[in-house]
Amino acid sequence: MKLLIRLLLVGVSLFIALTAVAILLGLPEQSAPLAEATAANQPIVDGRVTVEVLNAGGVSGVARAATVALRSAGFDVVSFGNASSFDQVESVVVDRIGDPNHALSVASVLGIRNVRSEPDSNLYLDISVLLGSQWLLPADSTQSEETNTVWWDPWSWLQR
Repeated sequence: MKLLIRLLLVGVSLFIALTAVAILLGLPEQSAPLAEATAANQPIVDGRVTVEVLNAGGVSGVARAATVALRSAGFDVVSFGNASSFDQVESVVVDRIGDPNHALSVASVLGIRNVRSEPDSNLYLDISVLLGSQWLLPADSTQSEETNTVWWDPWSWLQR
């Protein structure tokens, strides 16, 4: 019985030690969006800014790439996906609350020059981004998924 208890204690101790090592090795170099935004000279978001990102040009994967860039800059992307049509060539950032400063910040992160204001209180968000077929993520905004992981999320350790 004493041998069984000792083996159990050794097993639990080994498990705790291996878990601690895995956590320490899994820490990314920069895990805070604020540090990433500052390092990339991107605007820092003051407060919660809700954004929707829509693929309006038909290029596969652009909405997800823009979502990753905006979230790493501190914006709250509440939805992303396809627009109702894919006929847009130029990208545009649309202010939905009448505050163009947030729209300009989103536009600078994504490298979009067209910003317009069309307040719409029925949408329940601050900014709409319509990505045209010619949109490309700016070179300084490209970040690997690995820098967006956090130490306390075990699922992110498995996705590397």
